[in-house]
Amino acid sequence: MKQALVIGDMPYEAVQKDVAASVKNARRFVDEGGCEAVKLEWFEQAVAVSKEIIRAGVPVMGHVGLTPQTADQQGGFKVQGKNAEAAKKILAAALALESAGCFCVLMECVPDRLAALITQKLGVPTIGIGAGPSCDGQVLVTHDLLGLFDRRLPKFVKKYETLLSRMEEAFGRFREDVDKGRFPDKDHSYSMSEEELRRLEHES
Repeated sequence: MKQALVIGDMPYEAVQKDVAASVKNARRFVDEGGCEAVKLEWFEQAVAVSKEIIRAGVPVMGHVGLTPQTADQQGGFKVQGKNAEAAKKILAAALALESAGCFCVLMECVPDRLAALITQKLGVPTIGIGAGPSCDGQVLVTHDLLGLFDRRLPKFVKKYETLLSRMEEAFGRFREDVDKGRFPDKDHSYSMSEEELRRLEHES
């Protein structure tokens, strides 16, 4: 892959606290942040805000299911859409985001069968994180994938590496080298000629 699509995950305060400023904030992600699109987590006005941002020329990825930035309003970090009534709301939200012009919809922490149904019904691609294998694409948080935290992880996370212990070991070796005067050594320091050093000492 020569180039990845960069999508900025907009903070909820940038779109929910001041909806009128959402377009301006989205443009900053593109103009100043170098993003090619933005992602909005679902909230009551997500469809209307998405339409305005898209109308301003910024592509939008929708996000349904668990919304981490406002998870406390959903009862915490829990699976969403486990019963038919809740699942219908997530399906309706995904369809509404597609109708608003979103180029893609991310589903987080929803049952695999619900994700499969939504993927079947949408004409735009779906991306899953804890949404089973039927989505068009998959994503994992880098820190979880690489094992950078020593904490309980969600069921859907597959840890491909455990870098935390290796990082702690490296930090320990660095500290020991500094404490014992082994780093930085001559190979890791910049030099100055004796002539210039004498001139400096003479003129100081």
